[in-house]
Amino acid sequence: MLKSRVLTALLLAPLAVAATLLLPSSWFAMILGVIFCIGAWEWTGLARLEHKVLRHFYVALFVVFLIMLFDEGTLRGLMVPVAAAAAVWWLLALAFVSAYPRGSAMWSSFPSLISFAGLFSLLPAWLALVGLHANLGHGYVLLLLCLIWGADIGAYFAGHAFGRRKLAPHVSPGKTWAGVGGALAAALVIALAGAWLLQLPSRDWPTLIIVSLLAVAISVVGDLTESMFKRLAGLKDSGNILPGHGGMLDRIDSLLAAAPIFVLGLLWQTLL
Repeated sequence: MLKSRVLTALLLAPLAVAATLLLPSSWFAMILGVIFCIGAWEWTGLARLEHKVLRHFYVALFVVFLIMLFDEGTLRGLMVPVAAAAAVWWLLALAFVSAYPRGSAMWSSFPSLISFAGLFSLLPAWLALVGLHANLGHGYVLLLLCLIWGADIGAYFAGHAFGRRKLAPHVSPGKTWAGVGGALAAALVIALAGAWLLQLPSRDWPTLIIVSLLAVAISVVGDLTESMFKRLAGLKDSGNILPGHGGMLDRIDSLLAAAPIFVLGLLWQTLL
């Protein structure tokens, strides 16, 4: 499992970096849209949409929303309100995860709410990433990706070395507070390197560092939220499209939460 996980990461990471840095924003948006459509399909499993017609309808509706948003003026105009709405959703998700298993009856009784949660999770993240790529530059998108990847690695090693106190044992027993500390430590190093490589003025370094740490902190909520929905659906992985990594959602769940917060923080500080 570990070998296939590492090999998959070594293959996909260079492709992601190349697509981020070399593709124009229109192509980046389309490729990202395909990835997120796969995520939308997998979300139908979390929402327990068993009939294939309903699952295809959900993905088709998601595609319609992407097409509606796929306009430079629309992207720029909606980035702030959509990112703000996403921030509210992820704060609510944090409350649900913290209270779990209390409140799980609501999701079990009304699985359609999980379908709406999927739209609130996927669409703002796609919009944030595409808007960031088009308006601020490819380097900031790569920085966000490196923050998420680095945080994942930092959490893994810190959790294995020092993990004692469980973060959310009812949702994801393997995650620890030490892992969160490792993720934030890695994010700090990457944010400092990013500020230097992006040649930001020294006055903007604190802003980028704070925004990066906030994005990584909320990325943990994205991971835990997907874990909560997988537990409710009785699933170990969201899918099996990526050898050793499970489904697409299992790879982008942290990014779903981090992207809107990262963009919102930059917008708030007028860097964007």
